[in-house]
Amino acid sequence: MANWNDTDQRQGFGSVPRAGDAVARQETFDAGLRAHMLKIYNYMASGVLLTGLVAMLTARSGLALTFASGPLMWIVALAPLGFVFAMSFGVNKFSQATLQLMFWAFATVMGLSLSTIFLVYTGESIAATFFATAGAFAGLSLFGYTTKKNLQGMGTFLVMGVIGLIIASVINIFLQSSTLTLAVSFIGVLIFAGLTAYDTQRLKREYQYLRGTEFAGKAVIMGALSLYLDFINMFLFLLRFMGSRE
Repeated sequence: MANWNDTDQRQGFGSVPRAGDAVARQETFDAGLRAHMLKIYNYMASGVLLTGLVAMLTARSGLALTFASGPLMWIVALAPLGFVFAMSFGVNKFSQATLQLMFWAFATVMGLSLSTIFLVYTGESIAATFFATAGAFAGLSLFGYTTKKNLQGMGTFLVMGVIGLIIASVINIFLQSSTLTLAVSFIGVLIFAGLTAYDTQRLKREYQYLRGTEFAGKAVIMGALSLYLDFINMFLFLLRFMGSRE
């Protein structure tokens, strides 16, 4: 005779998953996400550190003077842009190891390019601006990581803003307007501040599609490149306000 008081402990077909399983899966996902983002931040911070060391050593050696004018100025100035385009459009073709080498090469060339700022601004004001940028970047990135607000709508607006900055900067090469320079710098700080939060949230969202795939390693490097560019550009625009000229 069946005992209707017996409780079947087996989880059979059509049963509802236990709450503990969902919690465990979420904890595993969160741990993987933290590890993924930590790798991105480590790459990004290492790249910024490498750039800073190369810039400082190049300036102290006197080589920065050779990059301030002449053909070398254009080579050093345009080389980082070439690396960014090559990595962005060749990410599916290049191996992870190749992308790593390109990232470190990019950070090194950026250091050569940025060495000329030591010819314009004092070392103290450069250091102060760097730490101010680092603090702002940390706060903005934390906001992008933790906010529940969807920042995707900002993406198109911010990219259009970057294009506008480039156009305005090119025009100002001929106009040499101090007012336009200040306006571009102010807007530039705001745009790259917004991009820092936006890119952080974007990288966090992308993890759910990338985890466990072969592309995850490449995504770490490309994510670091995005945040690196946000940091460096925010630093350069902010330096125009905070920098004390030699």
